[in-house]
Amino acid sequence: MRYPEFLKENGTIGFVAPSFGCSTEPYRTAFNHALDKWKKEGYGIDIGPNCYENSGVGISNTPEKCAEELTEWYCRKENDILISCGGGELMCEVLPFVDFERIRKADPKWYLGYSDNTNMTYLLTTLCDTAAVYGPCAASFGMEPPHPSIKDTFALLRGKKLSFESYELYEKESLKSEENPLAPYNCTEPVRSRFFVPDSKGKLKESSKVKLQGRLLGGCLDCLANLSGTEFDRTREFCEAYREDGILWFLEACDLNVFSIRRALFQLKHTGWFAHTAGFVFGRSLNGGTMMDLDEAGAVLPVLEEYRVPVILDADFGHLPPAIPLICGSMAEIGGISGKITISMSLC
Repeated sequence: MRYPEFLKENGTIGFVAPSFGCSTEPYRTAFNHALDKWKKEGYGIDIGPNCYENSGVGISNTPEKCAEELTEWYCRKENDILISCGGGELMCEVLPFVDFERIRKADPKWYLGYSDNTNMTYLLTTLCDTAAVYGPCAASFGMEPPHPSIKDTFALLRGKKLSFESYELYEKESLKSEENPLAPYNCTEPVRSRFFVPDSKGKLKESSKVKLQGRLLGGCLDCLANLSGTEFDRTREFCEAYREDGILWFLEACDLNVFSIRRALFQLKHTGWFAHTAGFVFGRSLNGGTMMDLDEAGAVLPVLEEYRVPVILDADFGHLPPAIPLICGSMAEIGGISGKITISMSLC
């Protein structure tokens, strides 16, 4: 696994928009405020040509132009790390035009983003054997005051912190709007993860504590299911290469409801992705509420029970912030007790 160098003092932060850019409110103001803060802290700024674009369909620009920016900004020496401007809808259409071979041969650098950016964070790991960070996009760094998770993410990018704990509360309803673009997370709901461990017969039973260890791999299920079986899918080869470590899957969903989540897991399971798994950690899904008596536990546990590994639900990441930043490709130890988790990542 290739691990990039961490951001140094007075280093340069690059920005790209392979999904949505920051052309509209509240994202434009929040992004600009984040840039101002980084500049005051002494960091250089390297803004890609699509960051303020809004001429694409579900992404900032045409797939060709988004791919050109992504490849060039990853490979250029003028920046030290990359942060995506935002998520979106159709970053998958960018992939055929990305030069992953050139990226694989370039010096590795940290790429930060989540949701639609799974198309980069996941493929950097599985195609290029390069670690990436699944965490908040650029505009989130403009909130005032910054949530501890935002500070934690930037600390990770600087190599100052690789161990994290659950936060106390999460956001169910955002206060961010065009009129209030710098609103912080509106955290009102208690964070409480659920732990399931296999009994002697392999049946997953709820537990007050859990422990998992393995190599982190995952992202947004909406994107992962879409990648499965395409020419960009090298997941089985990756899992085989790191079989001795065990694969620790981290997964969450945006648009998928509980039935869609179950179908997506069925797809990945029968494509062979979950060989050599060491466990599953599910974040908070945006649309994962109960439907027709099926809740998230019912969507997940029956599909994964045969693997006889622990499962965590409602972990502190996903589309309902805040989110613990996760290094896709790193080794991790996750402990859970009384509804809270701790995660320690190592670059080995």
